[in-house]
Amino acid sequence: MEGISVGFIGLGNLGLRLVLNLIESGTNTFIYDADDNKKENVRDKNVTWLKSPKEIAEKVDIVITCLPSPDAVAIVVESKNGLLEGLSPNKLWVEMSTTDSQELLRLAKLVEEKGAMVLEAPVSGGCHKASSGNISILVGGKRIAFEKALPILKIIGFKIVHVGELGKASILKVVTNFLASTHLVAIGEALMVSKKAGIDLGKAYDAIKISSGNSFVHETESQVILSGSYNVNFTMDLVCKDVGLFQKLVDTYGIKTDLSEKIVKIFDIGKNMYGSRAWSTQIVKLLEDKNCENLRADGFPEELFDEEQKNIGREL
Repeated sequence: MEGISVGFIGLGNLGLRLVLNLIESGTNTFIYDADDNKKENVRDKNVTWLKSPKEIAEKVDIVITCLPSPDAVAIVVESKNGLLEGLSPNKLWVEMSTTDSQELLRLAKLVEEKGAMVLEAPVSGGCHKASSGNISILVGGKRIAFEKALPILKIIGFKIVHVGELGKASILKVVTNFLASTHLVAIGEALMVSKKAGIDLGKAYDAIKISSGNSFVHETESQVILSGSYNVNFTMDLVCKDVGLFQKLVDTYGIKTDLSEKIVKIFDIGKNMYGSRAWSTQIVKLLEDKNCENLRADGFPEELFDEEQKNIGREL
């Protein structure tokens, strides 16, 4: 995109897929990651690698961060040679990580004291949707900041919702990830009952998909469970972080719940059993192992791909 320069910080499983959409669109893009080895992922791309978040902020109009945890975001913003040292009036920081809303507001205040604007824009839909540019984006912040970022967000994603003031999108993203995590646990139990009842799991997948019990998680993640790869490009440590953030909201608002603490406990057990970098879908393996039964069916992919062409991004 002509006239706008963008800096992107964080080339993990998700971040890399998001920034590739910018690069392939011709957007003037500068990137940084604390891990220099990530350069290999963009070596043959028309993109400039800079040495620090500070250099990124000094060079571009819009800085995007996509990082694994609130702590990682704070380091990028506040550390020596961090974003705060490079930001200046009229620049825009767009935070696309799944993060703690209160921590976001704390950092936003520091950024705004530099005269820069802040927007949160967490994404939802999985890495396969990020690769195709069809991922959904939840946005919080002032409308003027949203309008400035919108042309870039339309390149990165498809359906875009401006949910309101800063902090609200981060809360909604945590809410949606809690729902997805809960669905994932329920899917494992549903498939196990189907298996024990002698139902072909390929048929069970199709039946659930056309029923009132269907969900986005079933349509996507059940496929890599049934193939046995579990490869959803989302790891156990990240889902533990997300459901932990949801539980923090529950505690903050004094809500009496039945499920949230159980979901946190289940995924903590999964992380301890299979490791923090195990795929989040391996939570279903806990059930498989306990019941000495695998949940497999022929014809399902090892990895998810979005077969849709890139849709033109739009605000809902």
